[in-house]
Formats: sequence, C-alpha cells, structure tokens
Amino acid sequence: MTVPISGYCPERFAAVRAAFEANFEAAPHGAGELGARFSLVFDGEVVVDLMGGYADRKHQTLFGPDTLTPVFSTTKAIAALLIARLVDQGRLAYDQPVSEVWPEFAQAGKGAITVEQVMSHQDGLSGFPDETDPAIWFDWDATCAKLAAMAPLWPPGTASGYHPITFGFTAGEIFRRVDGRTMGQALRQDIAEPLGLDLWIGLPDSEHDRAAELQRPSAMPTFGELNDAVKAAFMTKWAAPGGRGTAEWRRVEIPSANGHATARDLARLMSALAGDGTLDGVSLISPAGITAATRQRIIGQDLVLPFTISWAAGYMRNVPNMFYGPGTRTFGHSGWGGSCVFADPERGVAGAYVMNRQGSDLIGDPRSVRLINAAYEGL
Repeated sequence: MTVPISGYCPERFAAVRAAFEANFEAAPHGAGELGARFSLVFDGEVVVDLMGGYADRKHQTLFGPDTLTPVFSTTKAIAALLIARLVDQGRLAYDQPVSEVWPEFAQAGKGAITVEQVMSHQDGLSGFPDETDPAIWFDWDATCAKLAAMAPLWPPGTASGYHPITFGFTAGEIFRRVDGRTMGQALRQDIAEPLGLDLWIGLPDSEHDRAAELQRPSAMPTFGELNDAVKAAFMTKWAAPGGRGTAEWRRVEIPSANGHATARDLARLMSALAGDGTLDGVSLISPAGITAATRQRIIGQDLVLPFTISWAAGYMRNVPNMFYGPGTRTFGHSGWGGSCVFADPERGVAGAYVMNRQGSDLIGDPRSVRLINAAYEGL
C-alpha cells in the first residue's frame, strides 16, 4: 500500500525523506507508522517539514499540516521553557527552595528542595505509592495538595528518578504561584498566539477535531528493576489519569503529559533555544537564560528510566545516550510512544518528530533516531 506523504524536503535532505518513508514500511506489528510528521529548523528557517499517513485508525483522514498530535512528555520541554523564562526575568531562581513560593510544599521534610531539583527529577515524588483515585489527576488543587503532603520516595538530591506525570503539577504549581496563571494560559497568551504557534497545554473543545487518533503500543516498555520509584511512576492503576475519557483528557491541563502540537511549531519554538533566544524577532529568553536552563544538574543511573541520564532544568541532555544527533550540547525531551523535540546550539538546529502509532521505547525511539541522524547528513 502506498502511503501519502507530503510537505517540504529539498534534495540535500533526501536521506530524511528516505528514512521517513522507511518508517512507514517497517514491520507491521507496532514498529511502523500510522501517521507522522518530522520538521527541522536550521538557523531559524524551516528546512524540512514532512508529513504522511493518516490521523485516524480507519485511514480516512490524512495526517496534514493542521493535524494536532498528543506529544505526552515532550510537553515537558515547553514547561521547562516557561520556568526558564521566569528565572530569566528575575522572578524565580533555580537554587530557590520551592517552599518560598509554595509554602505547603515544605511538608514531610521537603522544605529544602529547590526549584532545580524539582526540574531535574530529584525531589523523590515520581508518583503516588498509596492507592489513589486515578481521577485525582483531573483535579489540579487536589493533586498539588497530595504532592505537597507527600514524603519523598528517596533522599532528595541524591539521584534522579523520572516523574512522568507529577512533574507537570510541581513545575506547574511553582509557575502558577509566581505568575498567577496556569502554564497552558501563559503558553497561549505569551508565546503561541503572538507568534502563531499551534501549541497547546490543555486543548479546548474547538480544536479536538484536529487531534490525531492514537494507536497504542503493541508491547510494554522495559523498565529494568522494579523499585518503589518505578512502581509509583508507572506500575499502579492510578499512575496516570483515568476514568474520564479522551475528551476530558485533551481538555485538562497537565504540563508534563498532555500537550498537543504540530512538529513544525515545536521545532520552531525550540529553534529559539538553538539560537539567541529569539523567534521571528521576538525575544523569548536571553542567551544567559538558555545556558542556565540547559546546564547539567545531575547525571547518573535514573531510578525510574533504565538509562544513565544527564538532566538539565527540565531537559534531557543528549550526552551520554545521543538520541538527538551528534551534538554534545544538544538537549530536548521525548514523549511516551516516540515523539521528541531537540535543540542543538552548536549547529543552530532544532527538530521535532510526532506520530500517532506509539512505540514501546521509553526514549530513543528508532524512528526518530533514524530521522535525526539522516537530517545531520544533510547539514
């Protein structure tokens, strides 16, 4: 079957188109594509923007330029930028105790935990270990209150342990306490609407018809040792929002997990971080702010993900896993099922990959790795 592919891909990036087509031709049991898009920005210009396949499982709607894709934890890259902007504006500091802006967070021995420890997954709150109604995630205040009262699952600052859902509430509540708005509101008002970017945290009903339909993974990820941090993060019935249906999931704001976006506009946003902090002549963050956000906070075996990870303030640094091309200063984030976004300040390159057939790789989905490596061949 011939899969419809459209978009822009000049001859110098022929290897990207070949990799994009090959992803659709991969093995039929979960390794190929249903619909996907890959966009690359170089020196502020969109140089590749390929899309193909279908936005729905019945193959009735093409995956097109207006298709919004759920990007799950790739949303964390946007949340990291929103916090970085507060720091850059002097309204927050990475070494500041969270309890200074959110006093209730000091409960259960968490008074010394800093903003950067929260942003680099060191605070010990990877999930709720005790039985919890999975509908709690739809109640912002209830979730934040439970996190504020919770004791860390390991000594904060001693290790990272990836927080798949809770990160969005801790980072988001820090932001709300300082700014007064939710991250979803600030994203739309300060960045997306002024710059015409199709980026959302919490999707209004008016946009739901554009959202791609997901095909779930055919296999479970491999987590390695199932310690308490892993179990709380991923393995309980309440580890993720449940019981409310797809429409409510799209609608709620969870800055760690339910962003909807196009690959093109994710790549364009990250291109500001690959450059001097500006996009279309608008300053989003200073060069010093980029440096502060993306320097290493901790490196080591993550307690939740089965990888050695170098964490910045909300971003995964490329070294040592090199999932985002060859750049040693590159940083980004990946999302459940395969999506990712990255910025390479050494080369002035940013890119994003989104798809609606989810794979089982926790990070470093081979489809995105092939595309990114092919893109660097063209550079």
